[in-house]
Amino acid sequence: MPSLPHRLVQALDRFNGAHPWDHNAHYHRWILRQLPGRFRSALDVGSGSGDLARLLASRADEVHGVDSDPVIVSQARALTAEPTAVSFTVADALTALPAGPHDVITCVAAIHHLPFTEALATFRRHLTPGGTLVVVGLFRPRTAADHLLGAAAVLPNAAVGWLKNRGRNSVPPSSMTARTRPADMPFSDIAAAAHWVLPGARLRHRLFWRYTLTWRRP
Repeated sequence: MPSLPHRLVQALDRFNGAHPWDHNAHYHRWILRQLPGRFRSALDVGSGSGDLARLLASRADEVHGVDSDPVIVSQARALTAEPTAVSFTVADALTALPAGPHDVITCVAAIHHLPFTEALATFRRHLTPGGTLVVVGLFRPRTAADHLLGAAAVLPNAAVGWLKNRGRNSVPPSSMTARTRPADMPFSDIAAAAHWVLPGARLRHRLFWRYTLTWRRP
């Protein structure tokens, strides 16, 4: 199935630019529902401006946010009130994570910047037994179902953008200032690799061009 016509994509880009909203933050409350009511340590990989890390702090004794971009890490620190259980570090997600182990690891819209299977294996090593991994990721649409789901998100995306920006200056949220790039793995490859590294992982297509992965370490 072909993707959306180029002129429609351009029109949508113009509308979204005038009505910006954070698609990743849309899933933050869903992430919290996958987690225990209370836990000791959480690690947020690709923490950006820190919105999710600060939410995790409502459940955790300590939260470590890690991002490779020093500019966005500085912004996260500036947005986080003191004293706090949240710390932010400029670090490589594969070689310099806080040692842990952590009861919760989250990764939102960042894993497509990393070697996928290596990243999952790294998260697995840093997760305590019984701990929970939650990933919200991007994928490259390839199948008819992928394109249909993407098309189905067009009108809700515009509606949410319009509702969130009514009566406001259309300034992108701080969480949308981090560096991004398109995803290059289709969902089928993501699912196959995830089930190999994390047996029993649950993956699901989601609205707004995302998928979710949840896994509890035995």
